[in-house]
Amino acid sequence: MGKRNDRQSKKKNIGIKILLLLLLITIAAVGAFFGYKYMNEDKTKEASTQGISEENITPEPEPVKTVQIYAGTDRPIACMIDNHSDAWPQFAINKAYAVYEIIVEGGETRLMAVFKGSDADKVGPMRSSRHYFLDYALENDAIYAHIGWSPQAQKDIKTLGVNNINGLEYDTGRAWKEGDVFWRLSNRYAPHNSICDLATIKTAAASKGYRTTSDAKSILNYTTDDVTLEENTDAISATTVKIPFSNLQTVTFEYNAETGRYTRYARGKVQTDATDDTNITTKNIIITKAENYTLSDGENKGRQGLKNTGTKDGYYITNGKAIPITCTKSDRSSKTVYKNANGEEIKVNDGNTFFEICPVDANITIQ
Repeated sequence: MGKRNDRQSKKKNIGIKILLLLLLITIAAVGAFFGYKYMNEDKTKEASTQGISEENITPEPEPVKTVQIYAGTDRPIACMIDNHSDAWPQFAINKAYAVYEIIVEGGETRLMAVFKGSDADKVGPMRSSRHYFLDYALENDAIYAHIGWSPQAQKDIKTLGVNNINGLEYDTGRAWKEGDVFWRLSNRYAPHNSICDLATIKTAAASKGYRTTSDAKSILNYTTDDVTLEENTDAISATTVKIPFSNLQTVTFEYNAETGRYTRYARGKVQTDATDDTNITTKNIIITKAENYTLSDGENKGRQGLKNTGTKDGYYITNGKAIPITCTKSDRSSKTVYKNANGEEIKVNDGNTFFEICPVDANITIQ
């Protein structure tokens, strides 16, 4: 009996083991089946996703480029800059987005540097106003900073309603101290030593009730694409540009192909910015030929007038090339429109611009 029971017990144990083994095999088979199924589903999903991303999903657009030279809502500030040789080197010219050069009395030229959102804390030497510069301050919607004025400029500032800051109100005749709007350099002599600070100019403007912000569009049709002028059939080489304003003042721009910029020379000397002792350079040059004449103002100082409204001939110069353009200004406060030979408004490289408004009979050389 005992042996029989042992045999039965052994058979029972073997049966249990077989059942457990079969159960384990079944579980393993089920696991393998579902694992295989899920793996294939993942592969299917992955393949499907890849197919969508490659064929059906629209790629994200590239970041939109924006013009850098004329950005923000700060109202421009236009500063009258002395260009007598005793005023060289000038301060902050390279920080201006636009510089206008026009002839004044004695065959000299004067500059008007226009800034937008600049942190320049030393600008100048500052000089007195001439009435035709007001036209370009107005078309830039700029606060106009100067120290003194000609009789015609004084009259026109009032008549045209120009928001101006006259340094004669603030000039102490002494060296800089905290909060000064205008002050004098001690290492230069008058009238070639008056300096201003754009931040305090802005504060002075606000105290006079002038707007210090602006939503006015830029005067030029800037583009973030590189303008080479190669597509223009009338384009000519412009690696050297020479503009004789008078027997006294000739301005030359030399192109540097490595930097894509023009270096400025005056009276045969390279011009430098006293802010950091770097050469004065520009990305764009716009030449306008306009008739100047001597005013009969009773003072016999040879002050000039300028016939700058209507349509004038000129050139747009950038990246080593030049094209002929027309420059149309319908009235003193309207923006000048610059068009190519096809009558299309020119596209201008994103960078600073020198506006050379020279005598109509100037023997300009571009080569």
